[in-house]
Amino acid sequence: MIDLSGTSSSALSSLRVREFYLGRQPILDRNGALFGYELLFRNGPVGPAQIDTSELSATAAVIAHASQLGVEKVIGDGLGFVNVDEQALNSDIFGFLPREKIVLEIVETLQPTPAVLARMADLASHGFQFALDDVRGDSPQLQAMLPMTQFVKLSMRGWQSGTGADALAALAARLKGDGKQLVAEKVETREEYATCLDLGVDYFQGYYFARPAIMSGKKLSPSQLAVMELMTLVVSDADNIEIERAIKRDASLAMNLLRLVNTPAVGARQRIDSLSQAVTILGRRQLQRWLQIMLYAEPGKRGGSQTPLLMLATTRGRLLELLAHKLRPAHRHVADIAFTVGIMSLMDTLFSIPMAELLTQIAVSDEVAEALVYRTGFFGELLKLAECIERIEDMEHAIMPALRDLEMSTEELVELEMSAYVWSDNVVRYAI
Repeated sequence: MIDLSGTSSSALSSLRVREFYLGRQPILDRNGALFGYELLFRNGPVGPAQIDTSELSATAAVIAHASQLGVEKVIGDGLGFVNVDEQALNSDIFGFLPREKIVLEIVETLQPTPAVLARMADLASHGFQFALDDVRGDSPQLQAMLPMTQFVKLSMRGWQSGTGADALAALAARLKGDGKQLVAEKVETREEYATCLDLGVDYFQGYYFARPAIMSGKKLSPSQLAVMELMTLVVSDADNIEIERAIKRDASLAMNLLRLVNTPAVGARQRIDSLSQAVTILGRRQLQRWLQIMLYAEPGKRGGSQTPLLMLATTRGRLLELLAHKLRPAHRHVADIAFTVGIMSLMDTLFSIPMAELLTQIAVSDEVAEALVYRTGFFGELLKLAECIERIEDMEHAIMPALRDLEMSTEELVELEMSAYVWSDNVVRYAI
């Protein structure tokens, strides 16, 4: 075990960080399945400092605080990649981290001094793995740290065509030859993803998978059609018997519905074994919600092989629901609408259809349509906030003004994020 006995009381008190953000960016394997997340910790960019940096760096303090909230809840079954600077590397935060689930990501500015290399060797002996961040070519850091490194992260920004592309290909081949696992980061387009596949990259980080690739003539799968038809029945207030008949016509739909209603995310007090019970206990509002989620489920895939779009959509939906409930607690229907906005915000990607065109086929209210197409109105503002959190970018100009407008603290936001992560993980882990 790593000794924490040397941690002073002032250092421990400095872990009570309140003004920070916690974001996560998915890391996918070559098959598009979820491999893990990079956990992005940032201090609040405005207001007085909340941390005593004489004992721990800001990075170390926010990681420790987030770990006390439960890092395992954030990463689920995947690995968590956590950025560490020199102060964090030399701190005692590692007693808070689940070493078998965490990859310590060495920032590009960290110099390979003898002390740093000795500390990396010590942590490696305790079971921690390392990744090198933002590698763009050969360097003293790469040469010195490579023997203790399992993952090398190659940024897709800055590589140009021609000689730059050739240099990237040569570097990737050499690293693969050394037995390193390659992670391409900042992959934002399908073209970049295809290039990385050709280079033999093992894992991919970026939001290329969440961007709609418009394809003419694409048709819904039979299972998606069945779900859409059932949603139409629910929205049109059809009788329960008619809804049950529609469910029974699709065996996989019936099986998934029974699985869903018996998950921790639903919270049923007793096991439900019949479709009639399921429809009655869920109610129309909940039934519509689970049908929306099931649209993202790829038939024949379970658990870790699920599409990351499902995880992103359920997390978004739940976060918007929690935000709306927090801000307008007296209006339950507002939280329901917020969930719908979050879950539908990725359906243009799911169906490869422009959102405006998609909304001509799915009946939604004007306020939902405006949020989805223009990101306007109360629900549009919540959706913009969720998207900023996912990327954890431009926080001073995006997240902080949004929180001020919503009269919400960063501490409240992090707690809602954690709840959304746990709920989404339960849905994906147990239900689909």
